[in-house]
Amino acid sequence: MTITTLMRAGLIAVLGLFIAACSGLPSSAEMPPASELEAEPYEIGVGDTVSVHVWRNPELGQSIVVRPDGFISLPLMGDVKAEGKKPEDLASEISNTLGEYIRTPEVTVMVTNPLSKEFRNRIRITGQVASPQSVAFQPGMTVLDVVLMAGGVTDFAADSRAILHREINGEYQSFGLDLEAILTDGDMRTNHSLQPGDVISVPRKQLFRGEL
Repeated sequence: MTITTLMRAGLIAVLGLFIAACSGLPSSAEMPPASELEAEPYEIGVGDTVSVHVWRNPELGQSIVVRPDGFISLPLMGDVKAEGKKPEDLASEISNTLGEYIRTPEVTVMVTNPLSKEFRNRIRITGQVASPQSVAFQPGMTVLDVVLMAGGVTDFAADSRAILHREINGEYQSFGLDLEAILTDGDMRTNHSLQPGDVISVPRKQLFRGEL
């Protein structure tokens, strides 16, 4: 066996080991478990618009944006901490305080513009797509929906090795997506339903994998 042949065999062996090391990428057949983000009770945040309604006392009602310090200002009460509280808990607190001024106040608090949660409830797609996107989550949204919104994959996309990243119990986990099967063959096995905060990444083709 010549030295050239030995060098070629060695190179092939090294490439084989490298490919094997990369085989630990997420399996496209694995179904990502559902996140529990939507089950959490809503807490008011900075930038949210809250509507405070006091029955039979409209002059005490307000539609107000939560300030950067987390407070809102209300008639008779002055500054009230709103950040981090559930709407019903804030309503109960306001009702208890107003009870010092009016008889049996009935207070309702509604979040009319949940701006503080806008970016938490978005879907992102990055990498080799025509137009990387950050889009508002809509119930029923799937992987294919977001890929189409991003204008599809580019000619340089390793679309069979796309990955879905999902936060589960405070940590991101990764799951394989086969966008080539979805877009070319109509194989929807990895066209998973999406959840708020999901991130889809589409890698670039790599020559050592034979992706041209």
